[in-house]
Amino acid sequence: MKNRFVTLLLPLALSANSATAGGFEQTFKLQGIAFRVTSANQGSVNTLRILPSGRLKQRSPIEQEIMGTVTGAEVADLNADGWPEIYVYVTSAGSGSYGSVVGYAVNRGKSVTPIYFPELADAPEIARGYLGHDEFAIIENTLARRFPLFKEGDTNAAPSGDKRQVHYRLKPGEAGWVLQLEKANLGTGHSAIKGSAN
Repeated sequence: MKNRFVTLLLPLALSANSATAGGFEQTFKLQGIAFRVTSANQGSVNTLRILPSGRLKQRSPIEQEIMGTVTGAEVADLNADGWPEIYVYVTSAGSGSYGSVVGYAVNRGKSVTPIYFPELADAPEIARGYLGHDEFAIIENTLARRFPLFKEGDTNAAPSGDKRQVHYRLKPGEAGWVLQLEKANLGTGHSAIKGSAN
């Protein structure tokens, strides 16, 4: 079977949307629900604000402190349950530009709850060579994360390794929704690996 990463390793359509020196502000709509995402993007610590609206009972604003700035966001229905999720991409301050994802899911129109995004360090084989500079995008019902690989002696601005792409699938967890590792490519000379999620 053809390796799907041949296609998926094309440049990700990543959102520089509305991320400016004046902050981030954009509304995302899907399946009759809208999320207005805002962040001042001033300094290394900011407040992310998400205002849900549309066909759901819980419309209270969600506020969360983030370590970094919002560089993009996307709305999707990764679990195909007919209700959307909002994924906000955050980049830390400093030369590393370490990426993270803040996600919230709509639960049958009744509530909006957080989505757990695992630390890359929880998967040492995948984290090997990682020093930030993440990119994120929704690809084929998964959340894709791509970053350059650094070799010993590389400066933070000049990675000399391959690109690694990791895919997460939205799954129900013990206390809410979880983005579980589905698969990752390990670079030239290494085969792709799959996570435990089925």
